[in-house]
Amino acid sequence: MRCPFCGNIDTQVKDSRPAEDHVSIRRRRFCPACGGRFTTYERVQLRDLVVVKTNGRREDFDRDKLERSIRISMQKRPVEPERIDQMISGIVRRLESMGETDIPSKTIGEIVMEALARIDTVAYVRFASVYKNFQAADDFDKFVSELRPDQSPEE
Repeated sequence: MRCPFCGNIDTQVKDSRPAEDHVSIRRRRFCPACGGRFTTYERVQLRDLVVVKTNGRREDFDRDKLERSIRISMQKRPVEPERIDQMISGIVRRLESMGETDIPSKTIGEIVMEALARIDTVAYVRFASVYKNFQAADDFDKFVSELRPDQSPEE
């Protein structure tokens, strides 16, 4: 592992233990060249996933990109960070266990929306506003009204 401080490629592992999410290993590392200490995380990757965009473009699946978009939708919501991490790990495991290496972006979006709907409806609506490309306040209104189909309009 390359040292992030000096670029030395000969770093040493000082300590390894399971991370809090229990799906990765946390390693404390030391660089003998500059004396720097840093932490790395190691995850199991079942297969290399490729995201097929709606325009046909293909790109490698990026867990960090998925995590960023979910964390943005969950910003300032009363949900524990551990629960968010578990949700993200569950989504990635579900994608990897689908048996396909090419996954349409629409499928990923639907899985994320399904997971967010179970955890926090505000985050669900936030994510949906970007995923479904809302253009006006009416789009929000229509989407939220679909969330509550059992309520009749007030007179």
